[in-house]
Amino acid sequence: MESIKKTIPHERKLFQTTNLVRMGLLSALAVVLMRFEFVVPGFPPFLKMDLSDLPAVIGAIMIGPVAGVVIQLIKVLLYTVSGSETFGIGPLANFIVGAAYVLPFGLIYKYKRNILGVVVGCIAGTISMAVIAAFMNYFVMIPFYSVAFGLSIDDIVAMCAKVNSRVQDLKTLIVFSIVPFNILKAIIISMISIVLFVPLKPLLIKFNH
Repeated sequence: MESIKKTIPHERKLFQTTNLVRMGLLSALAVVLMRFEFVVPGFPPFLKMDLSDLPAVIGAIMIGPVAGVVIQLIKVLLYTVSGSETFGIGPLANFIVGAAYVLPFGLIYKYKRNILGVVVGCIAGTISMAVIAAFMNYFVMIPFYSVAFGLSIDDIVAMCAKVNSRVQDLKTLIVFSIVPFNILKAIIISMISIVLFVPLKPLLIKFNH
């Protein structure tokens, strides 16, 4: 009974008006950041770097892990509605890997609300992001991308091989492009999150009450 009593207020807290407003604002900020995506040299052009996961991380700290995932979802829905050039494939991939990062991060921070929790959460999020990105791209995203754009898997591999000679087939594409890219992205998000946490901690603690 005690655990149920603790759970219900937490679920209600997520849907409080103030938290709904916060999630909406953070989602809007995430969409803006997503618009500033760019290609990283040495990686395939369909892999775009952006900082749109940061608002979701802030939401996970302020409200909770579920809020972080909700912000990721609203972000990609708004981005897709406002105009996506990849038939929704890019935003879908962004949501999956973004949620894979923010969910474990938020769960760890929920029980360790200090800088150590942020650091451990970032490490867990980075590992989760890399693993989920590898799995989803191998079995879902790249095959889907291939069908949507009328390209064979070999065509996609050849395109990636032009920027990375170690890419020879789908498996090496995952190992030498997808995984390193997502690790790099997660490290950048993690470093910014850790740097921002210290000065913003008093404000974030205030929001949690």
